[in-house]
Order: sequence, then structure tokens, then C-alpha cells
Amino acid sequence: MLGDDDKRALVPLCCSLSTAAHRSPSSPFQLHHNAAPSAAVFAFPASWSTDDWLLPGALSHFGESEIDASLFPSLKSVGNDATAGVNGAFLRSFRKLLETSLLQAEVHRAVAGRKQIVFTGHSSGGSIAVLAAIWFLEQYLKFEDRGQVDPFCVTFGSPLVGDDVFAHALQRENWVQCFLHFVMAEDIIPRCLLAPLSSFKGEFQSILHFLCPKPFFFNPDTIASSLVTVHQSVLRNALSISNHQACLLMGCTNPLLQVLTGFVKLSPYRPFGTCIFHGSDGKLITCVKDSNAILYMLFYTFQMDPGEDVLEVAYRSLEEHLLYEARINECLDAQNILLVDSSDLIPLSFSDEKQPVTTSLKGLDLSFEARLYLRAAGEWENQRMRNQAKIDSNYRKIKEAINFLNDYRSTCEMRGLGYYDTFKYQKDAEDFNANVKRLELAGLWDEIVEMLRRYELPDGFEGRKEWVMLGTQYRRLVEPLDIANYYRHSKNEDTGPYMVKGRPRRYRYTQRWLEHAQRKPAGSSSESCFWALVEELCMDTSDNKPFLEVRSRVLELEKEVHLWIAKGDLERDVFLNESTFVKWWMNLPKEHRLESCIARFIKGDDMLGSFDQ
Repeated sequence: MLGDDDKRALVPLCCSLSTAAHRSPSSPFQLHHNAAPSAAVFAFPASWSTDDWLLPGALSHFGESEIDASLFPSLKSVGNDATAGVNGAFLRSFRKLLETSLLQAEVHRAVAGRKQIVFTGHSSGGSIAVLAAIWFLEQYLKFEDRGQVDPFCVTFGSPLVGDDVFAHALQRENWVQCFLHFVMAEDIIPRCLLAPLSSFKGEFQSILHFLCPKPFFFNPDTIASSLVTVHQSVLRNALSISNHQACLLMGCTNPLLQVLTGFVKLSPYRPFGTCIFHGSDGKLITCVKDSNAILYMLFYTFQMDPGEDVLEVAYRSLEEHLLYEARINECLDAQNILLVDSSDLIPLSFSDEKQPVTTSLKGLDLSFEARLYLRAAGEWENQRMRNQAKIDSNYRKIKEAINFLNDYRSTCEMRGLGYYDTFKYQKDAEDFNANVKRLELAGLWDEIVEMLRRYELPDGFEGRKEWVMLGTQYRRLVEPLDIANYYRHSKNEDTGPYMVKGRPRRYRYTQRWLEHAQRKPAGSSSESCFWALVEELCMDTSDNKPFLEVRSRVLELEKEVHLWIAKGDLERDVFLNESTFVKWWMNLPKEHRLESCIARFIKGDDMLGSFDQ
């Protein structure tokens, strides 16, 4: 990220504006128009009240809450249908900022002026900057598609904002490249949300008073006890999270791991973007896009040396939080920037002094265990890439099977019965062969879905257009066959309706992919479930239920069918005279059929007569 000269030039300015914003806490943000490079820089002040770090009355000790989907619709796991978690206090502050300040108007004006949009902040101001940048990405890049240049968000000593789904979503959308975080190796604030703030809220308030540019009191001795309490809690909790995450990445199968996490609540917050650590000797290390590697370094660069005085280390962790502006030029010295991608193998020994990666890690004083964990993070990413390569190797096989079933569909139409009903009756060898292909495809797609469920594929996989389109082709072509098989074997009698109990994950996931890619509401692309709705209505109407009891469902289905046909999402073979759908529909009350929005698609004898008159 720092290879961009314009962005590099903006970093010292951002740092200066971020600290200056603290001196005007009554202003929701500071706006600076930079000439060269042309940019509008929005700097947000930090808050020095714990109520703006942990919501009063928060149910969780860590203060997380679900993200506001109306503001941040992309912050979710698409296939797993999981909403991202975010610090509730930061989210509340950002909402208030949008509602009561001129932020939206000023951003709109800067966009109209074709300026680079930059969001920045120090301490919790950086967390607000992060939410502002994501809001901008949602508004101006996703929905309005104006060709706007990506925003640049740079933070200094900022606490974590969101959980693993939050980080996953930013990676999937390829937005992590917009975020740059500077962290001093011993600064406590970027790590503070790894511990439950609710357990030391009073002590943390004392620390915020100390950090405030206009402190209520400035005698360091008055916060000694509070500082040690907070420092030790952060260190202890960071250790627990690092060990737990490393166990997961290394494939630990000990059942005690699950038992312990049931008793010990761990922080949900995870890092994202590019994080630059300032080492003890002035060297830097950059972790590119790897949340796990950054998490480990947040802990291991924060560790105390044996024999160090706890209070002295704790004081230093506060002092470092105030040193970003003084050290930022040192941080940006070209020869001091050393890039380390966690996908590379991290050396376990420092014997080769000529290796720059070794030198940078040594500058950060990382232990053998830390380097081992970094290698685990790198190997995990490598494994995810290998998994993706394996899935990609099946792409052609899936495509060939889909082509086979498309050919089968054509033969069904020539037989005059329709794709769904022909397969359901299973009278010929072609039907048996189609069922074999259905089962082959189910195995291939179930493997993909299971990897996605466990996050064993790269975060960007669900956003790849070729797989979204292939998944849509597969779902529309094969799900009707699964439905036919389900009702042919009367599985609904034991399991329940297909849509409630029987629908496999492979279809739910691929439907969500399309809806997310097209920014459609959840459930709006359910055309592949058409036959399941028909089967349930067939059973309800055959049980002599009064039409009025099912009328609303019939009208809803007809409305959907009309829309799906108009869009080309539903094949017209459903209207063949011998299809299950037409036979069922022709038994509906004639008064209803005459007024139906799909009547013109169905050529029953009594319908033709009514049209002739």
C-alpha cells in the first residue's frame, strides 16, 4: 500500500490532522482540503469517555453488537448467512455522526470535485474513520458506481472495530486494500478490546483521562493501580486468543478446546487491512491482508521481557500511544519499510542475518513461539489457496455435467412431458443417467459448501463472478431434480416440506451468492424452488381445503411465476399440458383462473373458449 507515492505523502498529514482533531472534541470531524495530491481528508477525534468504547448496559462484556445492515449491507458472510459483529459504541457514534453532522454533505461535495477521499483518526477516532470508509465504499462504489477512486483510510493506534465476519467481508469485497493501520509495538490501545472492558471499566476511564489532551488530572501516580490492572488483563486475554486461534489453524482436535471456549469468553474482535508495526529498533514490518498474522503480532510484540517492572512497562504502553506524530516520519523512511507477507515461510531461527525478513522480525523481538504461530498463519493461507485450486480443477467437470443435464432437458421437452415430471417418473434409462449426474454434482458442490462453512477457502471465493454464475446455472437446472426426487420418495411425509426441512445447503449458498452479487433482497431469487411450492399446494388443495385458505399462497406463486417468466428465470416447459403445475392449476376455481396473471400462458380448453368470446 505504501508503494503509492500519493498515499505515502498523505500519511504524515493524516497523522497531524488526527492528533489535531483531539483539540476540538466538540467538532465531529476536521476537514482538510489538500492541493497536491488532491484530497479531502476527514479526521475524527477520539472519545475519552468509556461510554463511547463500551455501550452502557451492553449484554456482552466486550460490547459487540450486530452491524447495521441498512448502512453496511456487505458486512456479512454470504453463504453462511452470518451478520458481522462490530463494537456497539463505535457504531452508535458513527450513526450519530451521520445523522447530526455535515459529513454526508461534505463527502458528496468532495466526490463531485473528483478528490481522493481520505478518512483518518488516532485512538478511537481511527475506529470511526474505519466505519466512515466502509460506509463510503457501500454508498459510492457499490450502489452508485460512479467510477470513484477507492477511499484511503489510515489509522494510528486505533482499537479493533469488528469480528472475524467483519474482516472476512472486507477481504471478500477486496476492500482491505483501502485500510492502513499504524501500531506502536507496545501501545496498549490497539489491543485494549481483546480484553473485556466491562470488567475494568472504571480503571479504563482513568486511563482515558490520562490520555486526553486536556486531562481532568495529570498525575501519573494516581492511575498506577488502574494501569497495571488494565495492562495485565489485556496481556492475559491476548494470550488466550492467540493460543486459541493458533490451535484452530494447526488443526487441533482436542475436545477440551471446545469445552474451554464454552466457559471462557474470548474477544470477538479481529484485525484487518494492512498493519504496520513500529519495532523497538525503528524497523517496520508490514502484514499484508492476513488477519491471523496481525492478531499474533498484536500479542507477541506486546509481551514483557522477563524481569521487567510491570508498572514501568504499563506506563510505556500509554506513552507509546502519544508518540505517533513524533515518529511517523521515521516510520516512513523508505529503507526502514520491510514487507513480510504471512504466506511466506517465516524463519524459525535468526541464524541467517542477511535475510531482510529475519532482520525485521528480530527488530520486533519476536520469540520462537511467535514465529511458529506466524508460520501457522502463513500455512493456513497456503492451504486455503490449495483448496481453491482443487475446487477450480473441478470447474470443467461441473460444467460438463451441467451441459449433460441441459441436453437431457431438451430430450424431455421432445417427449412432451417437461423436465421436472419426466425426471420424477423415472421411466427410461436417460432418467437414470440424469439422476447419476445429479448425485455427482451434489458431491462436488457439497464439498465446496463444506469448505465455505468452515472458512477453508479464500475469503474472496464467494465473490468470484465465474463461480456465482456457475452456481446459479447449477441451482436453476438441478434443484428441480432434487425436489422431484424428494417428493417422488415421499420424504415430505417423514421430514416435512422441502423448503422447511429438505433444502440442501448447496442451493441456499448459491442463491445467496447471486442475491449478494446483484444486491437483491434475501429470498428474491428463489425461482429454483418453484416446484417445491407447487408440490405443497398440490397436496393442500387435494385435501379438500377451501380455496380461500390457500388463495394468498396461490396468488403469490402466480405473481412470482409471471415475474420469473418475464426475466427468463423459469423455463416455459412448466406450461406443457401434462405438467404437474398445469394439471393442478386447471383444477383451481374457474373464476380465479380467468383473472389470473398467468392465464395467457396456459392453453386449457375452457381457457381458450373464454379468450375467444
